[in-house]
Amino acid sequence: MMNDLESLSHPPSKQKFAATLRLVSRISFWVQLVLGGISGIAVLLACFSRNVTTSSSGIGFAIFLGIVGVLVLCFRVYWAFRYRKMAKLLQTPNSQNHPKKEDVLQNLRIGLLVSFVGLLIAFLASEFTVVIILSKAVAQPQGVALYQPENVVRSLDIFVLLANINMIGAHFFGGITSLGLLYWLEE
Repeated sequence: MMNDLESLSHPPSKQKFAATLRLVSRISFWVQLVLGGISGIAVLLACFSRNVTTSSSGIGFAIFLGIVGVLVLCFRVYWAFRYRKMAKLLQTPNSQNHPKKEDVLQNLRIGLLVSFVGLLIAFLASEFTVVIILSKAVAQPQGVALYQPENVVRSLDIFVLLANINMIGAHFFGGITSLGLLYWLEE
């Protein structure tokens, strides 16, 4: 038990870090790709299915934030793929091809920063969407037929919320990946 704790307090060997980076980056890539794909499809459905006459301007802004969040997530998925390439370089027998520790740290920091920016955008988009949906739901009188279509909570409003929440998960997973690897390497 004590030996396990001692091994965690020392920086990892280059080969052990490369193997872990390769595995973690593969998992991170696929999780972010799947959640980003779901978010992208939901945002596209919301964009192309909006009825201009019955949409509120607020949900349009939430869709815009969703699009920005998906674009940031696309970059983050690309960055997770770069981690895999970096891990392959670290595993090559020729040490001249290995990236420097500073370069690896810089790549992990960029990935973490992008994840935090994406997390902030997705959080703001989610909050904005929830406020819009809640205001529509509160504006509806109970048990009375609705004659104002802009006050109806539509399923597409929920798609926007789904997209934003999936983006929060994807950016969170990417951030945790970068943060964990960064912390492990900097010890």
